[in-house]
Amino acid sequence: MARDKKKKSQAADRRRPVKKKTSILSSESIEWVDYKDVNLLRRFMSERAKIRARRVTGNNAQQQRAVARAIRIAREMALLPYSVRQVTQRSRGGRRDRDRVPEPALEREAPDTARDGADSAPPEDTNGAEAAPEAAAEAAEPVAAEEQA
Repeated sequence: MARDKKKKSQAADRRRPVKKKTSILSSESIEWVDYKDVNLLRRFMSERAKIRARRVTGNNAQQQRAVARAIRIAREMALLPYSVRQVTQRSRGGRRDRDRVPEPALEREAPDTARDGADSAPPEDTNGAEAAPEAAAEAAEPVAAEEQA
């Protein structure tokens, strides 16, 4: 039992003392927060345009209410954004794709190396124009056979 108390007190001693944050408004002696002072209000907003908490800014309750009210009015007047669109590069198999079965990779076709036409066969005609001379030759053979007989 004595050891547990000793460990807890040692852990408490190792912690750094919490330094009280000083408010920007107090340090710059600003008494009234104007909604048109966008540069000041941006200092109380995060990168994603969220209003920062009192523990982060160091404001007292009255200052935080004034800052929040000014930011809301500035947003309504379109001086500040409601949110900032974050463009991120997601990997192809993000969180949503964890349960899915991976699709097989599509096989790539080999590129045609004989595109110059020198050693490639002529393209086949789909309407049978090339097959017609062969049919004519076959039709001519029985005629020739009849003449010999």
